[in-house]
Amino acid sequence: MSSQKTSQGGRAPSRRRGHERVATLLAAASACFVEKGFDAATMTEIAARAEASIGSLYQFFPTKEALAEALLSEHANGLNERMERLVAQTPDWTTEELAARLIRTFVDYRKQHPAMVTLTEVAGALPSMLGRTIRQRMRDYLSQILAIHAPRIPAGELRPAAMVVQQMMKAAVALESEQPATLRKAAQNQLQQALALYLTELASRS
Repeated sequence: MSSQKTSQGGRAPSRRRGHERVATLLAAASACFVEKGFDAATMTEIAARAEASIGSLYQFFPTKEALAEALLSEHANGLNERMERLVAQTPDWTTEELAARLIRTFVDYRKQHPAMVTLTEVAGALPSMLGRTIRQRMRDYLSQILAIHAPRIPAGELRPAAMVVQQMMKAAVALESEQPATLRKAAQNQLQQALALYLTELASRS
């Protein structure tokens, strides 16, 4: 998945070869951020991993923050696509099914894209407001889901409810680091049950 966009003054690729080069640079940056963390990873290491010159890297991404922003934007787009599918499928699910899918959304996406964990941690330090934009967009999707699942909920309660659901989804991610696995799964199951109860309560409001 690659949007092939650069940021913060970087040159946008205009040919196929340029797009492929950007994709390679982003993949190398993603791997370095996962292995070393954002602060420890260097532009020199990223260029070497991509088998590119440091000049080529700076041509498209003048700073490490520009690289992080491009990667975060890519992952945000992928997560948005997943949320759009959830919105479309919400009418077909029971409360328990919806709770299960919401609880797994962040967990599964971060497993598939491990760099997302590192990038989320540094989002607040990026020059742009991308981190805030991503958070607000997620609440937009959750508000849509809740409006479908709980159509009688007052409009003024949708956004706060979306924030609560978002925090429960993030809690599921936090539980991923807990050991042993049996305890972690039991805790996640209880969190899923708590979300199902909350969704049921929302649907009963008028």
